[in-house]
Amino acid sequence: MDFVDYYKILGITKTATPKDIKTAYRKLARKYHPDLNPNDKDAKKNFQQINEANEVLSDPEKRKKYDEHGNDWKHAEEYEKANQYQQQSQNSRGARYAGGRQSESDFSDFFESMFGGGERGGRSRQVKYRGEDYNAELHLELIDAYKTHKQTLTVNGENIRITIPAGIENGQIIKIQGHGGPGTNGGPNGDLYIAFSIANHPSIKRFGNNLYTNVELDIYTAVLGGEITIDTLSGKVKLKVKPETQNGSKVNLKGKGFPVYKNEGQFGDLQLTYNIKIPTNLSEKQKALFTELSKL
Repeated sequence: MDFVDYYKILGITKTATPKDIKTAYRKLARKYHPDLNPNDKDAKKNFQQINEANEVLSDPEKRKKYDEHGNDWKHAEEYEKANQYQQQSQNSRGARYAGGRQSESDFSDFFESMFGGGERGGRSRQVKYRGEDYNAELHLELIDAYKTHKQTLTVNGENIRITIPAGIENGQIIKIQGHGGPGTNGGPNGDLYIAFSIANHPSIKRFGNNLYTNVELDIYTAVLGGEITIDTLSGKVKLKVKPETQNGSKVNLKGKGFPVYKNEGQFGDLQLTYNIKIPTNLSEKQKALFTELSKL
C-alpha cells in the first residue's frame, strides 16, 4: 500500500499544533465539500481524504501511532507487543543457554498467534485484525441542527439510529464505535465516521454559535418607534423598536443564537440588522404629507 501523508493532505507540517490542524481541516472541508462542488468528480474523494487525515491527526494517541508506524498505525499495538515479546524471549533464551536448556518453540507460539501460522496442538493461530472504518454523510437543515434529535441512517444495509446533539457544525464528524466493517479472525469491528452537511438557511446566517439576520422595518415604525414580531429558530419573539431608528442599526439578542455543542442550556447571540423599507406607490395625499413634513 502506498504511503498516505496526512500532513500533506491537510497542507501542514509535522510540528502543527492541534489548533493548526483544526483550522486547516475546516478550511479544506469547506473548499472540497461535495455539495459545493457538484461538478467536480474528485471533490468527494478529496473530502474523504481530508476527513481521514483529520480523524487521525486530531487524536493525540492516533497521531503518535501514525508518526511512528505510518500506514500501519492501526496495527501499532500488535507490532509493539510482538517486538516486546521478541525482546523478552531473547533475554529469556539467553538465560536458558546459561542454564544449559533451550526450546525451539520459544518464539513460534507467540508469533503464530499474532501473525498467523500452521497447526499446532490442533489449533490454528491467526492474528486478529480490526475491521475497516466506514465513512458516511448526513444532510441536515439548520433548524435540524438547532435541536437534539434522533435520526436513522442506513450504512451497508444496516439501519443505525443515532442521537444528533444540538449545535453540531457543518463539516463536523462524529464517530459511532463498532459500526464499521467486520474484523478479521475475530478482531473488533471498525468504526463509522459521519460527516454532517448543514444547508444554508434562506434568511439566517450562522457563524459559530452566533446567528445573523436582517429585519425589514417600515419607515413609520422606524421614525415613531413601536413593537414588532420576528421569527427565530426558537420561535416568534416580540421586540420594541426605539424611535428614530436608523437604517442599518444593529440589535443584539443575547442567548437567542445557536446552542453550544454538548453544553446544554448555553446559546450564542442573535444579531439583527434593521433594513428600513421605503414605501412605494404613494397616493397624492401621502405625497402631500411627506412634502409638508419635509418643509417643517
